[in-house]
Amino acid sequence: MEKTGTNPNGRLAIPDDLIRTIAIFLVVLLHASLMTLQLYPSSSPNWWVASVYKSIALPCVPLFIMLSGALLLQPVKVNEPIRVFLKKRLSRVGLAFVFWTAIYTIWSFYISKTPVTLANVGQSISFDLFSGAYYQFWFIYLIVGLYLITPILRVVITYGGDKMIRYLIVVWFIGVAVVPFLELVTGFILNIDVFVIGGWIGYFVLGLYLIKVKLRSAVSYSLLVLGFVWTIFGVWLMNFPMVGLQRQNFFTDSLTANVIIGSVALFMILLRFRPDWPGSNLTISKRLVQAISKNTLPIFLFHIIILESFERGFFGFTLSPLTLNPIIEIPLIAVLTFFITLGLVLIMRKVPILNKLIG
Repeated sequence: MEKTGTNPNGRLAIPDDLIRTIAIFLVVLLHASLMTLQLYPSSSPNWWVASVYKSIALPCVPLFIMLSGALLLQPVKVNEPIRVFLKKRLSRVGLAFVFWTAIYTIWSFYISKTPVTLANVGQSISFDLFSGAYYQFWFIYLIVGLYLITPILRVVITYGGDKMIRYLIVVWFIGVAVVPFLELVTGFILNIDVFVIGGWIGYFVLGLYLIKVKLRSAVSYSLLVLGFVWTIFGVWLMNFPMVGLQRQNFFTDSLTANVIIGSVALFMILLRFRPDWPGSNLTISKRLVQAISKNTLPIFLFHIIILESFERGFFGFTLSPLTLNPIIEIPLIAVLTFFITLGLVLIMRKVPILNKLIG
C-alpha cells in the first residue's frame, strides 16, 4: 500500500469534485431503475434489467458518506469550534430542507389532485417536516445526524490514531454486515444491542481511513467486480420461492457486505485520479465536473420531479419502462433527468434568493 499525498495545509488531497459527480449521477440512475422495478414482477426480464442497473448504482450514497468523512474528519480540523462547524453546515442544509419540502408539498398536491384546504396543507406540512416530503429526503436526516456526531468523531480519531479507526471499522462491519448475513444463513438472531456502532457511521469513518492508503488497481477493480457479481447473485438467490419475498432486498441494502466491498472498491479507484482532474481549468469537462460538484444537494433533492415528469408525460411525451425497452430507457432517462436538473439548478443559481435556498 502507498500513502497518498497531502496539500501544503496538511489536508490530504482528494478528487472530491469527481467523486461527487459520479455519486450524484449514480443516485439518478438508481431512482430511474427503481421506476422499472416497481412496474414488473421479479419473474420479468425487464425487472432483471432494472436490477442490474440498480446494482451498478448502489454505491451512490456510500460514496457521498465516505467523501464526507474524508473531508470532515481530517485531524487538522479537530480544533474547529463546534458552534462554527454546525452553524456553517446546518444552516445550508436547513434552508434547502425547508425550501424543497415546500416544493414537494406543492408537487404532491398537484400530481395527486388533492384538494388544497387548510386542513390538508397543515397535515401535509407537519408530516413532511418530520418524516420527509419525498422518499429521497431521508438523506437530509442522515446528513444532519453525521454532522452532529462529527465533532465527537474528530476527537476520537485524532487522538485514537489509526488503530482506533480500524477497530471502529471492524466492529461496525461485523455488526452491520457479518452478523445479518449469518442470521440469513443460519436463522439464528443475535440481539442487536451487542453492536451499538451501526448505521452509516462506518462508511463515514472509512472515508478518512481509505484516503491514507492506495490499493493496487488490479485489487480495486477485482473487488468492484466481486461486489457487483455478489449483489446480482444474491438478488437471484433471494428470488427463489423457498426463500421468501420478505428477504428479497437483502443483498441490495447499502449495509450488506457485497455493497460495502463494491463501494469501497469504487471509492479507492476514484481516489487514484488527480485532485484537479481532469486538469486545465479551461476544459469543458473541468467546468462541467465543478458545476455538478457544487450542486449535488439541489440535484439530489430536485431530480425526482424531473423523473416523474418524464413518467407522466409533462414534457409533451412519455418516457418510461412502458414506452421503451428498459435496457435503453433506464440510462437514457437517467442522463436526460440529470442534465435537465443540472440546467434548471444553474438557472436557479442566477436568482439571489433561490441561490441561498436551494442548497
